[in-house]
Amino acid sequence: MDKWIERSIEIANSPGYLDKLHEIYPVVQETTRKVSLEIKRELEEIFKSEDNTILIKKLLGLPKFPIKDPYVAFLRKRDVFIQYNPKTVNRIAERVRAMGFNAMIASLEEPKEFNRQIGTLFGKWIRKIGHQMLDWDELKIHFGGIAFLRGGDALLKDFANKELGCDLDKGPDFIAKAKGTYIVGEAKFLTDYGGHQNAQFEDALRLLKNSAGRAIRIAVLDGVVWIQNGSKMFRTICALKVTALTALLLMEFLENF
Repeated sequence: MDKWIERSIEIANSPGYLDKLHEIYPVVQETTRKVSLEIKRELEEIFKSEDNTILIKKLLGLPKFPIKDPYVAFLRKRDVFIQYNPKTVNRIAERVRAMGFNAMIASLEEPKEFNRQIGTLFGKWIRKIGHQMLDWDELKIHFGGIAFLRGGDALLKDFANKELGCDLDKGPDFIAKAKGTYIVGEAKFLTDYGGHQNAQFEDALRLLKNSAGRAIRIAVLDGVVWIQNGSKMFRTICALKVTALTALLLMEFLENF
């Protein structure tokens, strides 16, 4: 077993793991998403009417839809899909109306779910731990201590592919350089088993499975993945021959170069 995987299992199953992890992934109560008084009044008039099409169109234009429904994302893509699928529009609208107006507004104003903040939180932690954040050209000529590439998903993807030959189809969560060695990493906080969390786990593994390029690839994983049990996730991580580790070990890993 990779030593970093072994140490990560030990740390996660020891006292204080979650307490320390909260420094990287703090759960902060986000402020509610405010719906302006003007929009509330407009929604109230639409809600009172029997026009389901107008109601759905208006709700699709807001940051958050009031209910979870697998067909909503498709309807968001093009306005014409609303016209093409009147039965679906009516079904969704009736679900919304069944909530009642006040409950609908309360749902629209709910803060973002924690899972949707995880990537941002990891990036904030990287920026505040004290190592240099360098631009593209600066990182290329950096050969001192640890530094990270500054930029968004598109820039990190371009650097990984054009400079390092990594052949990635999406931007990694970070690119670091430690004493001349490039490290490309994907970071995930896996809060449970199944569904979306399994997909996130597989996303991290895809980075590890592709060995193209001149960068070391690592998966920075936290959460239930390290719990010693018979889960498929745990069995998979134990069988890896490449590097995966908890974020609590990331700086130590980089300092070893």
